[in-house]
Amino acid sequence: MELAQVRLLVNDFPACYRFYAEVLGLKPQSGAPQGPYEKFSPATGSAGIALQDRTAMAEIIGELGESVNGHRSLVVLRVDDLDDYCEQITARGAAVFQGPAPLTDRMRVAHLKDPEGNLVELQEWLLLQG
Repeated sequence: MELAQVRLLVNDFPACYRFYAEVLGLKPQSGAPQGPYEKFSPATGSAGIALQDRTAMAEIIGELGESVNGHRSLVVLRVDDLDDYCEQITARGAAVFQGPAPLTDRMRVAHLKDPEGNLVELQEWLLLQG
């Protein structure tokens, strides 16, 4: 397992984008100042901080009614085999409430919450056939 990122779920995406890019000086990955997603990297190191529009995430996990004052962070963990890992953690007491399912053509995800209700996203990165 590898920590892929810590994602902050935000209401005012453009303001947060400016803060991380212009104030803190982190490098945006795609240059999408209006969102709904952007990853920022420091000058050194492999992990980064990502911003995601809170409403967009609430829609993904089916909690749209809670989007305004809902989740503020998301821990993202990358695993090699999402189905196998979900089976393992379910056997150890985890309650996966969404997935495993495709999120994009390059990624499958599953979502669960820790005992305090914090969101955890498990990702399996898919190799594209070309």
